[in-house]
Amino acid sequence: MTPNPISISEAASLAEAVGLLDSNKISGMPVVDPSGELVGVLSQTDLIKAQANPQLQANWRGLAVGQIMTKPALTIPSTATLEQAARLMGERRVHRLVVTDATATPIGIISASDLVRSWLG
Repeated sequence: MTPNPISISEAASLAEAVGLLDSNKISGMPVVDPSGELVGVLSQTDLIKAQANPQLQANWRGLAVGQIMTKPALTIPSTATLEQAARLMGERRVHRLVVTDATATPIGIISASDLVRSWLG
């Protein structure tokens, strides 16, 4: 799990999102509303799908993260096992889950890469 993940505002531009993903060498991040509540996840796949859609591509510069993010964010409690995380990722066909504490506050992200690394021993 990556603790304290980099997040982005749902009002942020796609250019800002691409810059954060690239500069931090990550493939996705939680999206929050103005009060800091988790509202979705933005991934490279979301960006690719937006570029593949002619209407979204034509309006790319004016789009906000909240317009193309995956919502709601898929979460998993911090008490879950790696096996439970793998099962949920497989069932929902996602590559990351937002990890939450007992109060449903996001505290990290677990990615498919994290799971694969854990199987190395």
